[in-house]
Amino acid sequence: MIEEIYIENFKIFRSFKLSLNDDLNIIVGDNEAGKSTLLEAINFALTKKVGTRPIEYELSPYMFNKACAESYLASLAKGQNPDLPKILIELYLADEPELQILRGSMNSQRKDSVGVKIEVVFNEDYKEEYAQLLQRRSEIRAVPVEYYNVHWYSFANNVVTTRSLPVKLSNIDATTIRLQSGTDYYIQNIISGILNTKQRVALTIAYRNLKEQFSEEQFIQEINNGLSEQKGAITEKALAIGIDISQKSNWESNLVPHLDELPFHLVGKGEQSALKVLLALDRKDEGSHVVLIEEPENHLSFSSMSKLISAIQKKCVGKQIVIATHSAYVLNKLGIEKVILLNEGQTFSLTKLPPDTQSYFRKLSGYDTLRLILAKRAILVEGPSDELVVQKAYLLKHKKLPLEDGVDVINVRGLSFSRFLDIAKELKKEVAVVTDNDGNYDKNVAAKYKQYDSVPTIKICADKDEAANTLELQIAKINPVSLLNEVFGTKHSNEPELTEYMSKNKTECALRIFDTKAVIKLPEYIQNAVQ
Repeated sequence: MIEEIYIENFKIFRSFKLSLNDDLNIIVGDNEAGKSTLLEAINFALTKKVGTRPIEYELSPYMFNKACAESYLASLAKGQNPDLPKILIELYLADEPELQILRGSMNSQRKDSVGVKIEVVFNEDYKEEYAQLLQRRSEIRAVPVEYYNVHWYSFANNVVTTRSLPVKLSNIDATTIRLQSGTDYYIQNIISGILNTKQRVALTIAYRNLKEQFSEEQFIQEINNGLSEQKGAITEKALAIGIDISQKSNWESNLVPHLDELPFHLVGKGEQSALKVLLALDRKDEGSHVVLIEEPENHLSFSSMSKLISAIQKKCVGKQIVIATHSAYVLNKLGIEKVILLNEGQTFSLTKLPPDTQSYFRKLSGYDTLRLILAKRAILVEGPSDELVVQKAYLLKHKKLPLEDGVDVINVRGLSFSRFLDIAKELKKEVAVVTDNDGNYDKNVAAKYKQYDSVPTIKICADKDEAANTLELQIAKINPVSLLNEVFGTKHSNEPELTEYMSKNKTECALRIFDTKAVIKLPEYIQNAVQ
């Protein structure tokens, strides 16, 4: 199993280190945060492939970290002779008996460890040719990868091959359906991995016999006799049709899996995605088994996703799983304690959360955890009416809605602010809480959130007026009855009558406030939250 990964100059990662759980890892992050790149790096280091293709076909300047490449080109422009950049990916593996062949200290940390590394480095055989290129350095507009080699070694500095590497990998990208020679690439490899040697031989013989029988069919012989009569008109050699029985045309690339008698590639994409994941988890390879899953929720309905996640939970025993996801459902159901957040090249683990907070988010019906994690800043509110009023306050203050600034206004059900604040504290996430004092500010606000007073990124926003202990009373206190009647389309004669109406029609009144063009005042504590 992979204990730690180190990445240098690979795509979005300039210098990146991450420790992994030995069972389940849920990688979460905004778009372009590096989730897919992390899975790609693991796949690269364990297979010497980018995606499904050997690196020799995929090597390009765009594999190098942009900042690293720009630094190299800038130095060239200044007349300097900088070292050519290199890509390094190291996997530090568990200290297991079957992996000892990989033990050594030839790694960036010079630490005696079990592991493998892959390097994309300048090939010294091209030293003279590169020196000539430097004489025309203005022509160099990208890292000259044509002068590079890819080295795949163990930490013992021995060359690694797919056959010699004891760690098995299943790389499943549920975001795409790749068909190859009539069947799905992943299905080919996964089914092939499930069959034992005897089954594979029997299937190969049966498939070859089937192809040989094709040429023995009477109508095929008649066709070939007719074609042979054309000898000389088309070619001097006898022309016939038949099925290729060479090794390159084997059952893996031609037989098509079926589900309920329907060819696999005609089954719904959601069913295809789910089946890929489950077959990968059922593989019984010898040695360690790492499973990479890209967005398992893709193409799946809510109920289908629920079944898939339950299956993943049951099948992950004995395997290390790394899942990249945008789904809060996946995150909550598989366990927030397994979440690894990628954010601006940094990583955060939520394993420090109190056990009761972890349990709460696994059961949370609204699945808002991911919203808090991905937001640049968040404002937590108690209900839909508060959410609308906060949106209005932000719009008045900043001339745009919160989400346009990456600020998410989250309606926290059950007044469980502290659960979300536990996450915000660990992530150093900027969060404001908008809450009523419910008639007792000291008890319901000051004492309740005292543990977060020392957290500079958390702000508790509430009014101390215990007589105006709800949002509706706060709004009525600072706006004329006539103005609010105009906004709500009502004809209430006094403030108590108006506030009673507002309390019974919270969401409707909040909608009217959000939509109004009238100049309406909003409570100071809400304005403080949207600063």
